[in-house]
Amino acid sequence: MKHLFLVRHAKSSWADDALCDRDRPLNPRGERQLAPLGRALQAAGAFEAQPFCSDATRARATLEGILPAASTDVKRHALSELYTFDFRRLLAWLRQQGKDDRLLVVGHNPALLELAQWLLKHPPEQLPTGSFIHLRLPIKQWHQLEQGQGKLIALRTPTDFSYSHFARKFRKQGSICEPAQGVQSALVHQSQRLEQLQNGVILGLDDEFLHQYRIALRRSRALAEALQEVVRDKTLAKAVKDLKRHARATGSLRDLHVWQQKLPELCGDSFEVRAALQNWFGKEAAHRHKKLTKRLGSKRYHQSMSDWRNLIESQRFQKLTRALNRKDIQTVVGRRIRLFNRRTAELMHTSPDEDIHRLRKKLKRIRYLMELDAGNWKSLLKTVRARQELYGHFQDLHVQIDFLAHFRAAAPDVLPTALADIRHTLDDRKAETRRQILALGGLDGAPL
Repeated sequence: MKHLFLVRHAKSSWADDALCDRDRPLNPRGERQLAPLGRALQAAGAFEAQPFCSDATRARATLEGILPAASTDVKRHALSELYTFDFRRLLAWLRQQGKDDRLLVVGHNPALLELAQWLLKHPPEQLPTGSFIHLRLPIKQWHQLEQGQGKLIALRTPTDFSYSHFARKFRKQGSICEPAQGVQSALVHQSQRLEQLQNGVILGLDDEFLHQYRIALRRSRALAEALQEVVRDKTLAKAVKDLKRHARATGSLRDLHVWQQKLPELCGDSFEVRAALQNWFGKEAAHRHKKLTKRLGSKRYHQSMSDWRNLIESQRFQKLTRALNRKDIQTVVGRRIRLFNRRTAELMHTSPDEDIHRLRKKLKRIRYLMELDAGNWKSLLKTVRARQELYGHFQDLHVQIDFLAHFRAAAPDVLPTALADIRHTLDDRKAETRRQILALGGLDGAPL
C-alpha cells in the first residue's frame, strides 16, 4: 500500500513582472498559509513521507515553511522535473520512485489536480493554493500506478484548517460580515454560521473554529430565549433547551484551548513544567475533541439542528417575530438590566465565584439582545462588551485554577514549587479581576 500527498504551493506573488515564473516568491497571504497548512499535513501523517518539491521558488518556500521545526535533519528534494504543469510528466516521475511507502510532493496546478483526477474514480474538481490531497494506492511498487485505482483519504483546503482563511472566504462572499437585521434573519444567519463552521470544528486544526461555533450557538440561544420571553410561545422551549445542551457540550474543550494558549506565558522559563502541562492537557483536549466530534456526527444532533432550522425558517416563526419591534426589545433589555443591576449591588468581595459567573451570563444575553437594534444602543453596547470581556477573564481564571488543581492531584511530584508559583500568579490575577468587577457598579439602561 502506498500513500501520496499532493500539495499545491501556497499563494505566490505576481508583483515583479521582471521575474520569470520559476522565480516568483510567495506573497504575504501565501506566507500566512504555511503554518496552518503544516499543521494540517502533520495531523494527516504527511511528514512520515519523503518530501519532494519543484525547484520553483514558491514550491521550495512552501516546503520549507510547512516542515515541522524538528525536521531540520530531514533531506529536502527540490527537483527540476517537478516544475511541470503536465500531469503525465508527474506520473512518469512517480513511476520511477523506489521503495518509499509515502511520498509528499509540493508542486503546481494543473498537474497536481489532473494527476489526482486520473488516479481517482471520484476526483475533486479543485485544488486551491495552499491545499493538499491525500491518496491511498493499492500497489506495492510505484511503477504499478494505473488510472482510477486510488482512494481519496482527504482533501484539505485553507478554509478547512485555518479560521482566518475561512473568514476571508466568507467575508468576500458576504456570508458572515454583515450583521443580520431582525430576530428571524439573525437566527438564520447564525444557523448558517453553525453549518459553515462545523467541518473546521470536527477537524480540530484551528481552535478558533470552536470558539466561533460556540459564539453562534450562544447567540442563537440568547435570541431564542429573548423572543420566548417577549412572545411567550411554548414551541421555542425545546429548541432553547437543545441549543443550551449543544453549547454546554463545547464548553470544557474551549476552556482547555484557552488554558493551553496561556501556558507559555504562565510557565515562563520553566520548560520542564510547561512540557508536562502541555502533554497532560493536550491528551485531555484530544479526548474531549473526540467526544465532541462523535456528538456532532450523531443522528440526534443533526435532527435537532434540522428541526431548529425548519422552525426559524417557517411562516409561523415569521409571524412570531413580525410583531416584535423596537419597543419590545427595549422592554426586555430594560428588565434584564434592572435584574443585572440588582444582582450587581448584592455582590461582595466574599461572594462565591458562581455569583460572578451568573452575572457574566446575564451580561452576555443583554448584549446579544441589544445587537438586534445596535444603532439604538451604540454607546451602552461598548460598555457591555468591555464588561463582558472582564467577566469572561474572571471565568477563565477560575477554570484555569481548577485545571491546575486537577493536574497537581494527578501528578503531585511534578515540580511542586513551579506549580505553586503558577497557582499564586493565577490567584493574584483572579483577586485583581474581582476587585475591578466590584468597582464597576450597575449599568445605565437608557438607549440613545
